[in-house]
Amino acid sequence: MNTSYRRRLGWLALLLLVTCGGAAAQQSRPFAGNLLSPPRQQQGEEDEIKPSRPGVASPAEIPKPGVLQLELGYDSNFRARDVRAEHTLPLTLRYSAAKRLLLHLDFDAVRSETDEQTRARETGVGDTRVGFQVVALEDTTEHPALAFAYFVKLPTADQEKGLGTGRFDHKVVGLLSKKFGETDVDVNVAYLLVGREGEPGREHGGQGAVSVSHDFKNHFGFEAELSGQSLDDVQPRGVFALGALRYKAGPRLAFDAGARFGLNPEAPRVGFFAGMSVGVTRPFKP
Repeated sequence: MNTSYRRRLGWLALLLLVTCGGAAAQQSRPFAGNLLSPPRQQQGEEDEIKPSRPGVASPAEIPKPGVLQLELGYDSNFRARDVRAEHTLPLTLRYSAAKRLLLHLDFDAVRSETDEQTRARETGVGDTRVGFQVVALEDTTEHPALAFAYFVKLPTADQEKGLGTGRFDHKVVGLLSKKFGETDVDVNVAYLLVGREGEPGREHGGQGAVSVSHDFKNHFGFEAELSGQSLDDVQPRGVFALGALRYKAGPRLAFDAGARFGLNPEAPRVGFFAGMSVGVTRPFKP
């Protein structure tokens, strides 16, 4: 295990210990107060988390201030033009620092790629992405929610193994979200500025995604998404159709699983994923 990987796991463990300690302290209120308050689900309160997985499109609205959201899972792609198989274990932290400000950190804790020609497999740590999201408008009857986000990719993946480009990448995103009853529609449009692999200079590209999700009364739901991008980002370049089944175990816990299909020759033919989103801390009290 290399030094950068141990340092990253150390910072992650420290962050989780601090936030879990804050959550425990918040939950240690007098028992009488808990008796006087009905359960959160019976009060009909909204979910404390707003998952950004499993698709490309993320919601424009963010959780309430004080919520630290942890997302982790498994993701794979098969039969791309240059890569026979790709497996990742993505981990994402999203923290609502204010009512309209979200801080974002994600990385691939494990990344494994098998070359299409040689069938050689390389495994290591993936790249790291940090960024923030600002909500300009909240969802109302007059207009949808509108937000803007910026992310930078830090080249922490091993370039010699072919797991990363070794270059910094930038991404600017515009996000629109609208709720129609129990159905959510998310639209993301992004500008990509990507460093070329093995040579100087940068490439310019775009990304777009439209996601429709619906929740049923039995806690299950589904998500369908159409996305495409001209350069490699979190997903390889190409056009994709995604279908996912979701299950909400509570206001702070959600699971998802499904498949993604490449719709053009450059995209991987198929991919599978599964994961969960957890609210580590509760919202701040007004």
